[in-house]
Amino acid sequence: MRKAAWQGCFKALDVPLWQQLPKSVSNSDVIRSIVSAQDGAELSRSDDSGKRGRERNDSSKRRSSSSLWQHPKNRSMTFVAAGAFSLSFAASMMSVASAKERVDDKYAPREVVLYQYDACPFCNKVKAFLDYHDIPYKVVEVNPVGKKEIKWSDYKKVPVLVVDGEQLNDSTEIISTLQQRIHGDSTDATSSASDEEEKWRRWVDNHLVHLLSPNIYRTPKEALEAFDYLTTSGNFSTMERVTGKYIGATAMFFIGKRLKKRHNITDERASLYQAAEEWVKALDNRTFMGGSKPNLADLAVFGVLRPIQHLQTGKDMTASTHIGKWYSNMEEAVGPSSRLQDKPLRTTLDKPMNV
Repeated sequence: MRKAAWQGCFKALDVPLWQQLPKSVSNSDVIRSIVSAQDGAELSRSDDSGKRGRERNDSSKRRSSSSLWQHPKNRSMTFVAAGAFSLSFAASMMSVASAKERVDDKYAPREVVLYQYDACPFCNKVKAFLDYHDIPYKVVEVNPVGKKEIKWSDYKKVPVLVVDGEQLNDSTEIISTLQQRIHGDSTDATSSASDEEEKWRRWVDNHLVHLLSPNIYRTPKEALEAFDYLTTSGNFSTMERVTGKYIGATAMFFIGKRLKKRHNITDERASLYQAAEEWVKALDNRTFMGGSKPNLADLAVFGVLRPIQHLQTGKDMTASTHIGKWYSNMEEAVGPSSRLQDKPLRTTLDKPMNV
């Protein structure tokens, strides 16, 4: 592949990153596509660098041991313990469920389809909103190599959300539009949002997301861990998965260093910890920024951090800052995913999509 192809791939960064990579890496078609798609915040700014607003597209309408058990006393105690556990579990689940802010049936969307990359922070912002409001949605996992799942759309970034046949683009605009709709068209929910809420939503898009890539690709080991997650959760063929994991991790290790320099980050971990503490300070001892329940800023921060929670970066952040309590509160408030699982919408290069 000519160097020009890599220049095109990294055009959004305004730096000749292909010059930073080993020649063997720069010759990979697969990793070129994976790198360009893997993190909307840093590489292609997957949704927020595009024109904000909605686009209508008519074609988007396609739619223990056994001996202990034998003793009667132990057996009865086991039943008691089991019953107590069941009651406790049920109570905890009711607590989680009641934390959700469900939508009035009058305003609830009938059909919602999310076109996404599973590890994309912007896509996870949208999913956090949908899950919190218990809005059922189907997922189409987009293959970043061919993007054939969104070939019907003129807008080629993710997330794309199709709500009752209408296409919505850009995570922030998607959430703002849905927020207004679920409260009724006569209620301008977005304009009534507090200045504080809007300030921190912008902080997520303009600052927090830029700290993710330099951290998750900080070392070769962490880069491999991140790409193992990416290629396992994403929609890749077997060959793309094997190739992407190792070549992609190598490429992103180099790119992470470049992004660190671009955003004037001296110590990536320290910067992430500082951001986490900055958010906790802004909460000002409130359970959520929204008070007794999350607002859009809470959901935005939670959404972009959720993909890294099981990575070393997320573990380090939770262990080294005070954000853990708020994050746990958000997990309980958002609750289980409202994603519909009955119809598989995921597709690979050699398997057609079932919608």
